[in-house]
Amino acid sequence: MSVFMEDLDAFTYRERLASGNRLVIVPVGSVEQHGPHLPLTTDVMLARAMSARLAKAVGGLVAAPILYGYKSQQRSGGGNHLGGTTSLDATTMISIARTLTHEFARHGAERLVFVNGHFENYQFLYEGVELATAELSSRGRSSTSQRLEAMLLSYWDFVDQGTIDEIYAGSFPGWDVEHGGVLETSLMLHLHPELVDLSRVMDLPPADLPRYDLLPVRSELTPASGCLSSAARASEGAGQLLMERTTAALARAVEDAFALERNNVALVATSS
Repeated sequence: MSVFMEDLDAFTYRERLASGNRLVIVPVGSVEQHGPHLPLTTDVMLARAMSARLAKAVGGLVAAPILYGYKSQQRSGGGNHLGGTTSLDATTMISIARTLTHEFARHGAERLVFVNGHFENYQFLYEGVELATAELSSRGRSSTSQRLEAMLLSYWDFVDQGTIDEIYAGSFPGWDVEHGGVLETSLMLHLHPELVDLSRVMDLPPADLPRYDLLPVRSELTPASGCLSSAARASEGAGQLLMERTTAALARAVEDAFALERNNVALVATSS
């Protein structure tokens, strides 16, 4: 049975939420350029796939994703000046996170997990969710509202050092510049190979950007590819390894955070 909210009718959704552990997982992505070899909605697809595997492991439902994200930054996403990148401002991002937290509390959810797939989103998600959970606690309108807890994470933070060493072989550039590089390209090769064009990968050195931001953005500082590191080492095998190990670590973290019983469900790869 599907774990995706958008696949369910309203009656089934309500029944599934009420009969389970009342956990909803919200994938959060962006519409952002990822160079010439990856689609604009890479962040959405990866966050959604991570969320699906997590839901199957811990018994939750996956909400319809937040498609748009906060403004791409030059030092972590190439910059908001690049064509195709379509962004939200901070107040809108905060408002979406705040509103969705209230909505899922109204549905009866007791636990929310926001799975972030876009580097720049995190602090604005945090602000919106923090505001909402504080409001729900202070209102105390129902026992459900009082019980709601939320967890925020970026999936790449759950890639262990051993996996990094195995995949990058000493060439790991750091998460801040792993934009359109080995991680995302490998995961997309595993999940959606039909959307990846390796022949268009531009094998350039990692971006050499200053340790500060300049506004207006100086576009010449962004590599010609729009990516901040090379995807030349990407492979489907690396993507499968990343998917399996990362989602297993995510499941353990969610089970620990919410004191859920480990169900030891085998995490089977999915491209959904």
